Amino acid sequence: MTDNNGALAGITVLDLTRVLAGPYCTQLLGDLGADVIKIERPGAGDDTRKFAPPFVTDDAGNETTESAYFMSANRNKRSVEVDLTSEAGQDIVRQLALQADVLVENFKTGNLAKYGLGYDDLKDANPKLVYCSITGFGQTGPYAQRPGYDFLIQGMGGIMSITGEAEGEPQKVGVPIADIMSGMFAAVAINGALRHSTVTGQGQYIDIGMLDTQVAWLVNQGMNFIHSGQAERLGNAHPNIVPYQVFKSADGHIVLAIGNDNQFRTFCDFAGAPELPDDPMFATNDARVKNRTETVAKIQAIIEQHPSQYWLDELEKMKIGCGPINTLDQVFADPHVLAREMV
Repeated sequence: MTDNNGALAGITVLDLTRVLAGPYCTQLLGDLGADVIKIERPGAGDDTRKFAPPFVTDDAGNETTESAYFMSANRNKRSVEVDLTSEAGQDIVRQLALQADVLVENFKTGNLAKYGLGYDDLKDANPKLVYCSITGFGQTGPYAQRPGYDFLIQGMGGIMSITGEAEGEPQKVGVPIADIMSGMFAAVAINGALRHSTVTGQGQYIDIGMLDTQVAWLVNQGMNFIHSGQAERLGNAHPNIVPYQVFKSADGHIVLAIGNDNQFRTFCDFAGAPELPDDPMFATNDARVKNRTETVAKIQAIIEQHPSQYWLDELEKMKIGCGPINTLDQVFADPHVLAREMV
């Protein structure tokens, strides 16, 4: 852990979470300057300490015993081993909770209350406490007692049904996005509750359900379905904007993201197809969405005539959205990523 003088400096967070959704939340709070005290099981620690290989390497390039997975969600924290099943351990955590500003936990619904560490057990002795529970399905409802896992939530929450090729099988996202977004929702809610606590002196209880957050961030696709009864799986295409997808170039693939009709006309003029924006089938985004197959075929025939770098260089000059599809080695070597100190 390094010194951090961020916006949450002076805030103490008691972290009773493990794996990803909860740890990602508390890591964000630590990044903002909070003092995060992570409670781990004696002799085992967080489950993700064993999610390996790969292991973190030292300065000499040698493997350590620390998993890369664990380190992805547990920076800016201090860890302490405590046996929560023992009375002594429960008393230690209780004393920490009574001094904390925030407590975050992701035990199964009701489990911490068995140890006298639920919100109702602590709120009177520490009225300013912001207490956040992160579970698969929240504290109420018919699924409340079920365990929650990222993959299951992606399936149940609809994101897999709209991810993947139209004729292929449903696909999960390449990172555990249900966990990550639950952690982000929790961190935002905690910051709001901290503001309330500062103004009123009263803490709050926050109930984060992973399925809730998954449904919430269906955003435009969710709203599309609510108002039309449809939400298609379109592979790399956009449900509401055309052309806005991956295209095959002469030597690879690029992302082309044309956000409005003026950009479409500029692109077509440059690409040698000035007639397209004057054709009623392609003149507006509305028309292009309705004529998606024909539009994409026209654009694909244009893009495949030149290599990727040609399009990247020329379209950038015209401020038309166009980018490469980088592998991770390219991402972590990208000059902009390096300049922004992301590595």
